Amino acid sequence: MKAGEPDSGQTLTAFQREELLAVLKARFEINLSRHPGLSWLEAAARLAAEPGKLRSLYEMERSGGEPDVTGFDEQTGEYIFTDCSAESPAGRRSLCYDQEALDARKENKPAGSALGMASEMGAELLDERAYRQLQKLGAFDVKTSSWILTPPDIRRLGGALFADRRYGRVFVYHNGADSYYGARGFRCMLRV
Repeated sequence: MKAGEPDSGQTLTAFQREELLAVLKARFEINLSRHPGLSWLEAAARLAAEPGKLRSLYEMERSGGEPDVTGFDEQTGEYIFTDCSAESPAGRRSLCYDQEALDARKENKPAGSALGMASEMGAELLDERAYRQLQKLGAFDVKTSSWILTPPDIRRLGGALFADRRYGRVFVYHNGADSYYGARGFRCMLRV
């Protein structure tokens, strides 16, 4: 861990909070098409009311996710932050799908798993619907791919799903859950 970075149980310093909020606000203002009709002041107020969520956003940012507000849930009043980096976050690549897949590998184990890392960050992996929604906001993963939340029936058979964008379309594929590639990571979302 680098100096100045919190560990998974540590809260952010005042400087880290202010720096993160400034980055999130600037990204929000630069990308208004991702959240038409939503207010940064209201999103920031939600963050102030749930300071534990800032650590999750900090981890999403630190690992290259470039989180931004991508929606608002009318029923719960939650703002939805999603990784909006052009490619799958660089700090979250070369991971197998989950702990079970990681444990099953006998040789050449990756450093971790997508589900494990997302859980440590306090965020959720995008499912197929959320991934397709994100792709309506821009062209993401045109050179990389991202693990997505896999339905239990597929996972029970040893598989896992990933997605990308090629030829102007979103594709969802399958692979063994224990596979990992330098160009495959995962994207998260966080409800605040």
